[in-house]
Amino acid sequence: MDTQPLYDLTPVIRMAVLGIVLAIGPLAWVWLRHRGAAPAQRLRALTWLTLFLTFDLVLFGAFTRLTDSGLGCPDWPGCYGSASPFGAQTQIDAAQSAMPTGPVTHGKAWIEMVHRYLATGVGVLITVLAIAGWVEARKRRAAISPWWATATFVWVCLQGAFGALTVTMKLYPAIVTLHLLGGLGLLALLAAQGQAYVPAPLPLSRGLVLGTVAVFVASVVQVALGGWVSTNYAVLACSDFPTCQGAWWPTMDFDHGFTVLRELGAGRDGEAIPFAALTAIHVVHRFGAIVVFTAIALLCWQLVASGDAAQRRWAGALAGVAAWQLVSGLSNVVLDWPLVAALAHTGGAAALITLLTLLLVRARQAQPREQTTAASVRPATAPIS
Repeated sequence: MDTQPLYDLTPVIRMAVLGIVLAIGPLAWVWLRHRGAAPAQRLRALTWLTLFLTFDLVLFGAFTRLTDSGLGCPDWPGCYGSASPFGAQTQIDAAQSAMPTGPVTHGKAWIEMVHRYLATGVGVLITVLAIAGWVEARKRRAAISPWWATATFVWVCLQGAFGALTVTMKLYPAIVTLHLLGGLGLLALLAAQGQAYVPAPLPLSRGLVLGTVAVFVASVVQVALGGWVSTNYAVLACSDFPTCQGAWWPTMDFDHGFTVLRELGAGRDGEAIPFAALTAIHVVHRFGAIVVFTAIALLCWQLVASGDAAQRRWAGALAGVAAWQLVSGLSNVVLDWPLVAALAHTGGAAALITLLTLLLVRARQAQPREQTTAASVRPATAPIS
């Protein structure tokens, strides 16, 4: 019996062409809108636009996962060796007839392929940014180091590789979670790159900088826990709040729940994952949320207490995103994981990582100025190093 190979590179060129076609629109928009501007201004605008489109891509990736469309086309990069589901009608019909609800249906195949098209388009834009960055550097008129765009390009290539593994390894939970983290990492890189074009120094005390770093690290860990909840379908392990299954400490199996290297739906021993393991995954994510919300509250309090108007605005933005995450997270539990709430929760996580990245970059941009100011008031008798 013939089986579809997991990797079929036949449609690679057609997929690449589709990505270029999709990227032409954003590139043309930036060029026309900034046609009289300096190259650095055009690159800055393209970076911010790419960041916006990457944010949309992260949300569509969540939509693909939440609609169980991740295996809508069981091979990569095309769909049954074709560049679109149009060329795979026979195979999809056969798969859908065998299993009407999936994992392969016409609707799910289109969702999965649209996600791949969007990812290819974003990849083309990031490639353009990297090439343009080096061209400007060779002309000695680069506004920022071309290594920013190069790092982003390498990252998006790795992200594409994890996207392929997500399909070929049949939604392996560790791979799917890393793919989510990779998308947020791409947002952070683009945010830092975009902010570098327009320095907006925000002086923060050493304590505030360390506090922001701590919140950033805690948020990344919490996003990883959230990804682990989603990829293991553990959201509905607790359908009440603040208790879980009517208890403050329900029966939990941490051993099976947090065995990382295992198949989807399997426990540590390869058998079906126990419900107590799903409960453990969910409850740990709840405890993580308490830690992160407490850390954000403390950071916002310190920003407000500084008395600086700009820092107060940042505190308001962080508090707003935290509130969004709280409401969307609770909605997932008490409303039985509705699609809108789940997407909103992913969007909130992406917004939080982006905000914290921008805050750290602006704080870093203020450091040279502070050092310069300190040097300017150094006593004349001080030795020059």
